[in-house]
Amino acid sequence: MALSDLLYPDNPKRKQELINLHQELLDCMSTNFHATNELVGVLNKHLGCTITPIEMRESSTVKENCEIIIQVMSEIQHQVQKIDSDMKEKLEPVLYQKLYDIKEPELEKIAIAQRVFSIILGEATSTAAMVAIKLLGSNFLTLTVSKLIGLLAAIGASVLGGVSITIIGLGLEMILHAILGAVERSQLLTAVRSYEKHLAEFKAASEKYQRAIHEVTSSVREQVQ
Repeated sequence: MALSDLLYPDNPKRKQELINLHQELLDCMSTNFHATNELVGVLNKHLGCTITPIEMRESSTVKENCEIIIQVMSEIQHQVQKIDSDMKEKLEPVLYQKLYDIKEPELEKIAIAQRVFSIILGEATSTAAMVAIKLLGSNFLTLTVSKLIGLLAAIGASVLGGVSITIIGLGLEMILHAILGAVERSQLLTAVRSYEKHLAEFKAASEKYQRAIHEVTSSVREQVQ
């Protein structure tokens, strides 16, 4: 047992809490990487995008992996904004407004979007138009992705942002290599509380993000059957 554990008997418990929280975070991030790649595949295949898929880097830190997913989320945001700009530029104002009218039937919106994609892509399937409508007509861009990007940035900047995502298998002491001596207990409490707060918000935002992507990808599967 480390000397600091003898001085502060509750530290081993705190350390295990931190390990458990860290694993929850990594599991959640892994699911987000997978969901993001699903959406990237749909955008590349049906909307002519060229976004590079991503993967978690086991040799990198939490912060570095957060930056990887933030970068591709920002690119997705850019592509959705471009779709909106193209719609606004090439449609009459009345038709453009229909795309965002919740009372307008989705099939009508898809037909309107397909006209624009036929111009942009030379030809366009109803699947491409449907994907665009799903992305434009939800809170995906303005709320879901923006919220998640903010949380990922906060996690990357948190106490354990510099910890490697594979550190769990290398021992508890290595995770806390920078938290030593008489101040260890207060730093551990701060880290646990910070992680708990970030993780709760991150998991909630991730669920919304994953649901939004599932709605798009499941609609695509139904469309092509």
